Amino acid sequence: MNTNDDFSQRVVLHTEQMDWVGSPASGVQRKMLDRVGEEVARATTVVRYEPGAAFAEHEHGGGEEILVLDGVFSDEHADYPAGTYLRNPPGSRHSPASHYGCLLFVKLWQFSPGDLQTVRIDTRQTPWYPGLVSGLSVMPLHEFDGVNTALVKWAPDTVFNRHIHPGGEEIFVLQGVFHDEHGSYPAGSWIRSPRYSQHAPFTRSEGALIYVKTGHLDAHFLPLPQPLLQPYGA
Repeated sequence: MNTNDDFSQRVVLHTEQMDWVGSPASGVQRKMLDRVGEEVARATTVVRYEPGAAFAEHEHGGGEEILVLDGVFSDEHADYPAGTYLRNPPGSRHSPASHYGCLLFVKLWQFSPGDLQTVRIDTRQTPWYPGLVSGLSVMPLHEFDGVNTALVKWAPDTVFNRHIHPGGEEIFVLQGVFHDEHGSYPAGSWIRSPRYSQHAPFTRSEGALIYVKTGHLDAHFLPLPQPLLQPYGA
């Protein structure tokens, strides 16, 4: 089931054009963006719960990161509406479900040793901070051991300086259209750029809202159970 597992390569996927693939749970479908491993995997995935769909209680041995894109995601602890950012640390357990249906962006088994914080952020009510250039606003979501995750809001016609990402960069476009010299990326686009990649991003009249993670392609994550282990940056 390995998918886009050469992390030295740049990958661009337009997820709204991808087909849904079934999961072990009835009513839960997936679009696999990158994956190392089988059903237990280091993975990045868009997940859709149909109304009433549920997973049995399970443990996340390597941790789970979720951004709720649409609908309401739930477990035995709470209901999480669109815009909620979650981190369930290694060893946590839950019984996820969705009464009305939901759409999620999910990353599995991408926690560093010692990253044990449970995170619950309602991004609809969290303040934005000025970015490095006019028209850019940043909402930090999480940072640990050089891996940074944030939402970045681009006003229309914003231009950012050319820059390098030594530890790689991953972007999921949530709203609007994001651009750089390599292409244009509408909502639903996923871009993974390798270590030491560089670009000069900008927006046009649409503006954009993006999820951004940096530093993770150079990170030392908890190892997958044998024999699934494969270096994430290989």
